[in-house]
Amino acid sequence: MRLQALEAGQGRPLVLLHGLFGSARNWGGVQKALAAEYRVVALDLRNHGASPHAPGMGYAVQAEDVAETLATLRIENAALLGHSMGGKVAMMLALTRPVLVEHLIVADIAPRSYPPVLRATVGAMQAVPLHAGLTRQEADQALRAAVPEAPIRKFLLQNLRFEATPPAWRIGLTEIAAAMPEIEDFAPPPGARFDGPALAMAGALSPYIRAEDHAGFRALFPRISFASIPCAGHWLHAENTEGFVAALREFLAA
Repeated sequence: MRLQALEAGQGRPLVLLHGLFGSARNWGGVQKALAAEYRVVALDLRNHGASPHAPGMGYAVQAEDVAETLATLRIENAALLGHSMGGKVAMMLALTRPVLVEHLIVADIAPRSYPPVLRATVGAMQAVPLHAGLTRQEADQALRAAVPEAPIRKFLLQNLRFEATPPAWRIGLTEIAAAMPEIEDFAPPPGARFDGPALAMAGALSPYIRAEDHAGFRALFPRISFASIPCAGHWLHAENTEGFVAALREFLAA
């Protein structure tokens, strides 16, 4: 699948992969900060943003989407940065197509399965009554029970096209709902490893990467290093963009 790409800048390619329910536009601050130094390419993963919808979101499939898109963009080798779900896609591409990855950066996700805590969110999104005249306030209220955090509801509702008649989800919500077991899982090919430079960045306030995850990282990525971004939770690149970009620059320059 050819994915939608947003590009800025010139130089060594740096490819950015967003998380679940996100899009390439989530990287705006990072892309702007680094465009003077790199060709920064942010991709919409399948069923997200302006990319096509299709069933199946296993990480081997998503990694092949990225590989195909890089080929069409004439990118033979790139620094690859992925956040959350996008981090798992980045890890899988590094493990299966290492020649494409110069540096690997994984933002606030570990190479393991996670519990199904987001399925209630998907269900609440599917239950939003998509009738003509639906207001943002009504949609926000429909999500409130499953998603009590207002900033997260605002983030999710960026995917709802209120201008359509009736309103419609921009993302492939049906496909995402069916693929949640694949999204929660992570199953690297037996014996696979990536021997290039790698960095795992965790939000200091986030529980997604634990100390006990470090051994799992090292088994797959022997040259992995670890960084903690202060004053940031799971959305570390948005919550502390300056600290995130500083850690990224230091790693890429080493």
